[in-house]
Amino acid sequence: MELLAQHRVVWRRAVGLVVLCVALAMLVTSDALHVALLQMLEASKDVIARHPAPGGLLFVLLAAISAMFAFVSIAVLVPVAVYAWGEPVSMLLVWIGWILGGGTAYGIARYLGRPVVHWLTGEAMLNRVERRIHPQTPFGVILLLQLGLPSEIPGYILGLVRYPFSRYLLALAIAELPYTIATVYLGAGIVEAKSGLVLAVGLGAAVLGVGVFYLMRRRLEASEAD
Repeated sequence: MELLAQHRVVWRRAVGLVVLCVALAMLVTSDALHVALLQMLEASKDVIARHPAPGGLLFVLLAAISAMFAFVSIAVLVPVAVYAWGEPVSMLLVWIGWILGGGTAYGIARYLGRPVVHWLTGEAMLNRVERRIHPQTPFGVILLLQLGLPSEIPGYILGLVRYPFSRYLLALAIAELPYTIATVYLGAGIVEAKSGLVLAVGLGAAVLGVGVFYLMRRRLEASEAD
């Protein structure tokens, strides 16, 4: 299946995200579950307060790992971060971690090559996108690629094709900002039992993902037609 025919996958991811956020919104309306969540968060906050530097470093490391592997997600720990550090610090830590993870994925692909990348992630997606990306690909396309694909994919692709690292890093930093903000606000909505916020974040992220994909598809079609 070609990249330009990936709409089913994109829509499946978007619908899955909305369904998940609907389920979370329903859960946070339960007083009993919210009290249990706050008790767990308070215990986690006490541990972090006793070990602030290691706690922050561990969170950044886990965020970096989540940016490198599709099966790892930092989202489940974001409510802990929001409760312990607040939203601004949590956003900074998630953003730094995702940038470090993306940079590491790029370095692995560029310097260790395809066999290692094949072991770390799916070969099929890499092949579909790599055929259309090269070191001279316009920055706007790279930004859309970073916004529209799962976070671990662009770093490996752009490392393999040796796209300029500074331009990749800039695209990565810009693209991760909206997802960082959405992830932290989702965590805040869970902590504060704001079901409306949880639903709004889920719907907004789904719309962003679908919209960016179709814009990226249009740009790639235009570049192939040139």
